[in-house]
Amino acid sequence: MRVSTTIAASVAFLALGGCATSQGPWRHIAKPVAAAPSPCAGFKSSIYFDQASASLTPEARLVLANARDQARGCVVRSVRVIGLADAKGSADASLELSRKRAETVSAALAQNGFGKVDFDLDAVGDAGAVTASGAAAPLRRRADILFDLAPR
Repeated sequence: MRVSTTIAASVAFLALGGCATSQGPWRHIAKPVAAAPSPCAGFKSSIYFDQASASLTPEARLVLANARDQARGCVVRSVRVIGLADAKGSADASLELSRKRAETVSAALAQNGFGKVDFDLDAVGDAGAVTASGAAAPLRRRADILFDLAPR
């Protein structure tokens, strides 16, 4: 039993000793595989709404909190909020609903850390909600937010 333990220990020592080179296994990489993005890069978020609603859902509030955290420590140059609607109902009603969605999102952003930002609001209603073939485009009950950030 003592001989097999000694042999196993010797094999383990030799195996580990073979790995210990002066350069190590990772010294041959000249550049990092992937560079981390700038912490203050602009980004886009989307807030989704229930049908025919401009009220924020609990999930939408989480998206807004995440956007606040992502912009922390950065200069917010501008925030553009674009309200959209699906193709249900009249074009005028869809435009008004998309306008309310953009206003709701900008008000929530102002209350959640973006109070000193000028918002660029836009509403497109149901424009683009129907494809050229006549199919309704999915996921149009939303507001898109474009954040333009810069390092401090």
